Amino acid sequence: MQVFANGELVLPDRVQRGALVVEAGRIVEIREGGAVPAGALDCGGDWLAPGLIELHTDNLERHIEPRPKVKWPQEAAILAHDAELAGCGITTVFDALRVGSLPSRTKGNYAEYARGLADVLLGLRAAGVLKISHRLHLRAEICSETLIEELARFGPGDQVGILSLMDHTPGQRQFRDLAQLRHYLAGKHGFSEAEFEAHVTERRAIFDRLGAVHEAAAVAAAQCLGAHLASHDDTTAADVAASARHGASFAEFPTTLEAAQACRAAGIKVMMGAPNLIRGGSHSGNVAAETLAVAGCLDLLSSDYIPSGLLAAALRLGDLWGDPARGLATVTAAPAEATGLADRGRLVPGLRADLIRFRRHGAAALLRGTWVKGARVA
Repeated sequence: MQVFANGELVLPDRVQRGALVVEAGRIVEIREGGAVPAGALDCGGDWLAPGLIELHTDNLERHIEPRPKVKWPQEAAILAHDAELAGCGITTVFDALRVGSLPSRTKGNYAEYARGLADVLLGLRAAGVLKISHRLHLRAEICSETLIEELARFGPGDQVGILSLMDHTPGQRQFRDLAQLRHYLAGKHGFSEAEFEAHVTERRAIFDRLGAVHEAAAVAAAQCLGAHLASHDDTTAADVAASARHGASFAEFPTTLEAAQACRAAGIKVMMGAPNLIRGGSHSGNVAAETLAVAGCLDLLSSDYIPSGLLAAALRLGDLWGDPARGLATVTAAPAEATGLADRGRLVPGLRADLIRFRRHGAAALLRGTWVKGARVA
């Protein structure tokens, strides 16, 4: 038996000084007060919260390719990614892997990788060497050439948790502002004006030829795989209506207040990026996460591309709302509910003892420890 005593417990509806009793990897009791019994871990007033649950992160891709055209050994990259997330307080992650490639393009192309990387990841998980709980999130790129073939390489045995509909066709959704896209491609890939124009023309032609077929195939694949379907970059009420018809349960990074409000009306949860909230706006010029939070249209947070931002953003939301338990729920209870993980995400007797201990330092959080099923991993 383990006792975490004298901590500020982040309970589902409040923050309260107390102790948490853990046995066999599960929470078995919650006690009120600051008493520290013999043999207990004295948290010294630090916060004790459920482990963070990350639904969409590109962080693994950064470890696989730390610099353009630099490929890192996959096992080493996954282990480094796993340790980084544990060190940020994330105890469950849905690793986002892109499916759908553009092998025939001469510049700005990208190749298939998801099936091979998933095999390595699942192998490490089966071997029991990963610190935290890893699940698969397939990012289905609608504007691609090989989506159907790549989706066919996955089956129910892979336990894919999320499939998101990604459409990066120039001129709509995330890239509706072509000036922003031009700036992005010039900075990342060194596109000239002529190359940018060719890129836009090529991508639009691919979408016109394959977009509808790919969208239907991705929705069908989510049903076959038993994955939760997510929309991505919804911009208009029409986008949201399509997401609702497809059965999307949550919307990743809607780009406008209109879309977020339409999601709420359709019963679709809204997820925004922690970097957007912390920076005070979207790097793509889209709606600010804080705008949606103030409007009551924000349910979930994702670290997106900065794992360390997840906890800090949840605390910022708690400050904004005047309710720290509600803020932290966007990275614990809410993502657990959105993906059907009924065994975690809350400090409740009977649930997994996935825990984090931290202390606030201004706007930052000083992580003091991470536990998965009661075992310390960071």
